[in-house]
Amino acid sequence: MPESEVTLPDGVTSDIDRFVESGEFLNWDQAVEELLTLGLSAYQTEEDTGSEESVFTGTVDDQVDPAIADDDPGSDRMY
Repeated sequence: MPESEVTLPDGVTSDIDRFVESGEFLNWDQAVEELLTLGLSAYQTEEDTGSEESVFTGTVDDQVDPAIADDDPGSDRMY
């Protein structure tokens, strides 16, 4: 596994120390690896993840607000 050296602000190192001391992570290496992985996953955009549509996005896009529906009597919509 590649190794990297980074300089972190005091607050970040204190937080990681606290996570390790509380048993949230076994050690510093595990904490940094998992926290970076979570951060990278959260940071990815739709363009980065490909053309897959999320379940939530598809559901929201398929919803129709009856308050803005046309009053066209020929409409097939029933509410």
